[in-house]
Amino acid sequence: MRSAIVAGANGFIGQHLVRELAVRGVSVLALDRCISDDLTSLAPSVQFDLDNVADLAHRWSANVGEFDVFFNLAWQGSAGPGRGDARLQLANAQWSIDLLTFARDIGCKRYVGAGSIMEYETLAETRLPGARPALPHIYSDGKLAAHLMGKTVAAAIGIDFLWAEITNVYGPGERSPRFINSTLRKMIEGRPLEFTSATQMYDFVYITDAAEAFYRIGESGQPFCEYLIGSGSAKPLRAFIEEMAGIFAPEVPLHFGGLPFTGVSLPAAIYSTERTERDTGFRATTTFEDGLRATMRWLKEAADDNTVQRPEH
Repeated sequence: MRSAIVAGANGFIGQHLVRELAVRGVSVLALDRCISDDLTSLAPSVQFDLDNVADLAHRWSANVGEFDVFFNLAWQGSAGPGRGDARLQLANAQWSIDLLTFARDIGCKRYVGAGSIMEYETLAETRLPGARPALPHIYSDGKLAAHLMGKTVAAAIGIDFLWAEITNVYGPGERSPRFINSTLRKMIEGRPLEFTSATQMYDFVYITDAAEAFYRIGESGQPFCEYLIGSGSAKPLRAFIEEMAGIFAPEVPLHFGGLPFTGVSLPAAIYSTERTERDTGFRATTTFEDGLRATMRWLKEAADDNTVQRPEH
């Protein structure tokens, strides 16, 4: 891989991927609707709107053959209320197809999309007789639609399609109220630590490992294959919670089972990173404890300037 485009480059994973590519000597063009100083310091950057990919194609029509791989991390409403917005998530799926076509039109040989482990969850739960999925499943449905339609369109138009299925990425710079952030914030603020029974299988992968995984998938993943990005050490969520509390709040009681859990527990085999390791050589190297400590340091530093969203209740 000599050159790449990263859409959604100003996001949490996007910025780390741009940095990973640059460190490895890959020439990068960063695309995002918001261009920050941090982003422009990493790579040449272009501002664009997802709902106007046609304009982007017109602007770059003279650059055919300049880029090898297109990484698409652009997705709106990946956390918070936007997860349950059907119109937004349908639009995300359409934008993914538009960017896939744009990648082919400017000569990219490979397209790497960012999927989610939640695609498996929505398939498992929504097909259960009598199931009443919660609204956030609409986000998962959108990812699944982008995956399946993207793979089909890519085969039809002649571009290699690779799909990265992310478990749960965490680390410094993550500003959304996801589980790791929310739980560590509760520990910082001394709030009660209440959870579901937390028996469902889970996995977390540190941000620099995730960025490396994307690079390796783009570099040596096999066309039309799916690759899980995880730590390779999935276990029940309760085990992760107990490790977090043991490090940062050993004297605080943990309350399991008080909150309802309405999802499904995926089998451990779903979390296997065997194919990713075999085809790309990727293996996560950051331990959960080391990743937690780095994240906690960042959260404490960021607390004073209010750059981290409040956790959802």
